[in-house]
Amino acid sequence: MMAGCRQIDVHLEDRTPHKWIVPLTEEVFQAFLSKGNQAIRKVFGDGSFFSPMLFGKFFDPSDAFPLWEFEADVLLSILRASGNNQVDWTQNDKEYVLKAELPGVGEDSLQVCVEKGKILEVSGQWKQSTDPKARDWKSSHWWEHGFVRRIELPENADWKKTEVTVKNDIILEIKIPMKSSTIPTRRGDDSD
Repeated sequence: MMAGCRQIDVHLEDRTPHKWIVPLTEEVFQAFLSKGNQAIRKVFGDGSFFSPMLFGKFFDPSDAFPLWEFEADVLLSILRASGNNQVDWTQNDKEYVLKAELPGVGEDSLQVCVEKGKILEVSGQWKQSTDPKARDWKSSHWWEHGFVRRIELPENADWKKTEVTVKNDIILEIKIPMKSSTIPTRRGDDSD
């Protein structure tokens, strides 16, 4: 593995499954962002993979987004034109590839998991809870303590072979191979 590149384990179950139980609304997000410091604006600001406004209108990042059902060129055209684009995704005949800038905080807490083979979740805790009664950050609003983006995987994704790397502690790259397109032969169809 080249220098500056580290592999991230992909978990098959979320280690903190109830952390996203409080939905984020647009009004709450705008109020939170307006009071936030530079780190918060970097995590959730324009062009960030973790921003609820990434796709042009408000979308709670804890909800699963069917990313590969949309053309990246169309969905990200405004961000690309403004120079604020910090995320990209592509696909070829073998795999889906997602690249995103990390928000610059919490790289060590980065967690990637695949939920029931259908949802890919990228999350991280970047601020510890200040409530001494809280045993973990799920008892508060998740966006005050961490970041998340949930993506609905395509039907043909071979999620068990997902590879995640972080390059130079800045670029997150996720490669999700496609299942091989072998068509099973039915019995009785062997003759020509």
